[in-house]
Amino acid sequence: MLIDRGRKSCSPSRRACGWLLGLFIALLTTLTPVPFAEPGARAADGVQMGSVTGLRLPRYASLRFDKTNVREGPSKTHRTAWIYQRAGLPVEIIGEFDTWRRIRDSEGTEGWVLASLLSGRRTALVAPWRKAEEASLYAKLGAPEVIAKLQSGVLANVKTCQAGWCRVFGEGFDGFIKQGDLWGIYPDESL
Repeated sequence: MLIDRGRKSCSPSRRACGWLLGLFIALLTTLTPVPFAEPGARAADGVQMGSVTGLRLPRYASLRFDKTNVREGPSKTHRTAWIYQRAGLPVEIIGEFDTWRRIRDSEGTEGWVLASLLSGRRTALVAPWRKAEEASLYAKLGAPEVIAKLQSGVLANVKTCQAGWCRVFGEGFDGFIKQGDLWGIYPDESL
């Protein structure tokens, strides 16, 4: 078995190499307040870009699978801090390191996941900060008729967003909602 980290290789007879790499990563994550959160390059407009993908940071994505392990650091040697059990849940990517992405959920909890466990499909949660409240869903923009009330925390797939409104759909609903009632879309973002 050969472990290739891009620069050096370890053979099974040299097990200390993997152990030392894990120790090195563990030490770095305890010494820095945001592990491996490299600032990356900045675009001409001042937007921070990911050091691995070159994509904008922060940005939203969603979980690809029903079971997603979130780790304390960017390697499989780090302890699993918790497990998400809902495919499609929106998360905010706030950092990159190799094949790992530092994410934040709607409650502000942060951790590391493999990039392959994330999807570019855009989803959003309906006002998770407003417990026990509902948001109005409209059939058309500018139409006063409310076709549904969506509870806080409902997961919605996002079709489009512009001018402060988003077209969303999910189990049993399809319509327009105010962009400010969603977590998973930035206030000024157009899709």
